[in-house]
Amino acid sequence: MTVTVAPTDPALLRDRFDAALAAFLRERQPGRSDDDGTRAVHAVLHRFVLAGGKRLRPLFCYWGWRGSGGPDNAPIVAAAAALELFHAFALIHDDILDGSDRRRGQPSVHRIFADLHARSGWRGDPEAYGRDAALLCGDLCAAWSAQMFHDCGLDPARVRRGLAVFARMRAEVIAGEFLDVVAAAGDGSVASALAVVRMKTARYTVTRPVQIGAALAGADPDTVAALADFGDPLGDAFQLRDDLLGVFGDPTVTGKSNLDDLREGKPTVLMALARQAADAGRAARLRALVGDPELDHGGAAEVRAIIEATGARERVERMIRSRVDHARAALDRTPLTEPARSALADLTTRAAHRVR
Repeated sequence: MTVTVAPTDPALLRDRFDAALAAFLRERQPGRSDDDGTRAVHAVLHRFVLAGGKRLRPLFCYWGWRGSGGPDNAPIVAAAAALELFHAFALIHDDILDGSDRRRGQPSVHRIFADLHARSGWRGDPEAYGRDAALLCGDLCAAWSAQMFHDCGLDPARVRRGLAVFARMRAEVIAGEFLDVVAAAGDGSVASALAVVRMKTARYTVTRPVQIGAALAGADPDTVAALADFGDPLGDAFQLRDDLLGVFGDPTVTGKSNLDDLREGKPTVLMALARQAADAGRAARLRALVGDPELDHGGAAEVRAIIEATGARERVERMIRSRVDHARAALDRTPLTEPARSALADLTTRAAHRVR
């Protein structure tokens, strides 16, 4: 019996993205005769890029292309996969800034290099070495992303159109990271937290990838712009879910600690809402516990109880539902062809209501 795999199957597309990434990384790995001393960098990045991840950004890019009339082919798979290298850059740098030691169930890149330094008995501070090495690994992923996108095999005129959106995405992510740093030292308001959500994550997770795909396919400027009405609220919902998982998620499922955000005192919408609604006693406990680098599981359980009691968790859930509704309505009125429209509707659910 012949089994036909649906063309919208995200697992099949993920395999194709990963094959393109593996081929690209393999071409850049130094051989034994020309090892320039960076073999460890290539090995760490090969594992980091290919081990885990939801491939949402390549998926949104691919379906933006298909929905705007682009055919299924190898060049769009390569162009979309290049966004995963940019995502790797963002994750590596974000883990350095946040001091997160786990990512996708494995040690983060700066942790890998710090541990290598310690095991090797090298001179200097292992932690500083880990941060420095990871910073450069992230920079390399950003450079590789641009190279893979540029050399994807699409017509140069199409690539130029896509690169115009790609450039905006790069600038927005860096600006969003800066706003995140500012927010950590700022007023901790809901408004500032939402600004970080939009700039740091929403645009580069959904809006810009789907717009890049549409631009590559030759969609008119009005259609490309209209996709923001779909991507922005869905990207917001994605990050709001991520903030909930960072506090209430199961580490064995999410692959990352549910203590890091609390220990860091990350200025999320969830925490801003909890502080806003807390009475004097609960507000004092939040000040004492959130941001404590030594916070233990007992203290984290107390914070979670306060978040629940203030209604902050349910308010974030309502915000997610509202934004998903807005994204679905925008998708319905955007001129996209099938099967892209159905695939993007499915991705909307997967992005906003995931458990990892």
